[in-house]
Amino acid sequence: MESDLSLSRGGSPVVPGASRPVIIAAEDPAQPDILALLATADAYYRALYPPESNHLLDVEALRGSDVRFLVARAGGRALGTGALAWRGAFVEIKRMWVDPAARGLGLGRRMLGALETLARAEGAAVLHLETGVRQPAALALYRSAGFAQTGPFGDYHPDPLSLFFVKALA
Repeated sequence: MESDLSLSRGGSPVVPGASRPVIIAAEDPAQPDILALLATADAYYRALYPPESNHLLDVEALRGSDVRFLVARAGGRALGTGALAWRGAFVEIKRMWVDPAARGLGLGRRMLGALETLARAEGAAVLHLETGVRQPAALALYRSAGFAQTGPFGDYHPDPLSLFFVKALA
């Protein structure tokens, strides 16, 4: 089986389609290639955390009127996802994921920026998120993007495997 990932002469990852411009746009999450990407993410999270520590939105929830679901594509290939879930008094980032073959290309940071821009455009003043303690790259991304650690929000409860973050958009 051939890998989707190869190395350039300098040893950097080369992802099919990634040499083309990355387009981040709202899409329906119920497309076959996005469903496959979400299934990969779900398997990763299940390997890291027990069910009670996984707070994933399913596809039907991602299609809800209170959610904005974005996809990063290059050359037509879905490489990453992210969503904003409007929860009354707050907005939460959900389903941030980058295809493992496309990691290191800055797609997570670009997706996070696109979500922040969309949240501001729709009137959000603050963003919240929950992520797991066993995801050092995600934790580093959120901290470097100005998110501050906080306590549980919304319906979340304290969980030793979860960390909670907040960022003012003003």
